[in-house]
Amino acid sequence: MANFVLVAGARLGAWAWDEVVPYLRAASHGAHPLTLSGLADKQGVPAGQQTHVQDIVDEVERQDLRDVVLVGHSYSGIPVGQAAERIGDRLACVVFVDSSVPTDGEPFVSAWPDGGAMVKASIAENGGFWPLVPAAHYDGQGLTDEQIARIVGGSTPHPGATLTEPAMLARPLGELPATYITCLLAGAEPNEDVAKLLTSNHWQNVEMNTGHWPMFSQPRELAQIFLDAAGE
Repeated sequence: MANFVLVAGARLGAWAWDEVVPYLRAASHGAHPLTLSGLADKQGVPAGQQTHVQDIVDEVERQDLRDVVLVGHSYSGIPVGQAAERIGDRLACVVFVDSSVPTDGEPFVSAWPDGGAMVKASIAENGGFWPLVPAAHYDGQGLTDEQIARIVGGSTPHPGATLTEPAMLARPLGELPATYITCLLAGAEPNEDVAKLLTSNHWQNVEMNTGHWPMFSQPRELAQIFLDAAGE
């Protein structure tokens, strides 16, 4: 039995996986959606990037999980990639869902064209948080109006320090067994860091013909990719 630890991207919480979890459990696996500190039902908890890494490690250790498939969506690929190195032989593989990947010594915002200047300014103007985005932000991503309303309604401002503090890796990420999911409607090709990692014999790329939030737009198809990654 695999244990899927599911971590959604910026502004989201464990609730984002509600439609994916039943498919994993129906296949007789464990599914453990996780809310990171400072978000959703954990609003008010101070958080930097290493807090989020520790959130994931603590969840695995607290539940004594084995054969762990760590899943990181969007921003959460950054802490998930770091946590994957820290859980040792508990790890089965990592799945990055249209996500960022950590680079040692670099923050999440470093990959932005302006080096993260606009994000940092937005965080400074909003009390240390990356603010919410309007419903129009989700247009063209294969989502229904109802799904967009659900995302917007459940989102919470994101702790800014998690985006601006550097990642810390002990060894090359390409050594980890990983599946990278590219969501085609999101538009951008995988960035240079991801493209390099995909040359590793331990990594594979899977494309989905949907947008950046496939846990809402195509939950069944996404769950199947997770199961495939776990060797189902």
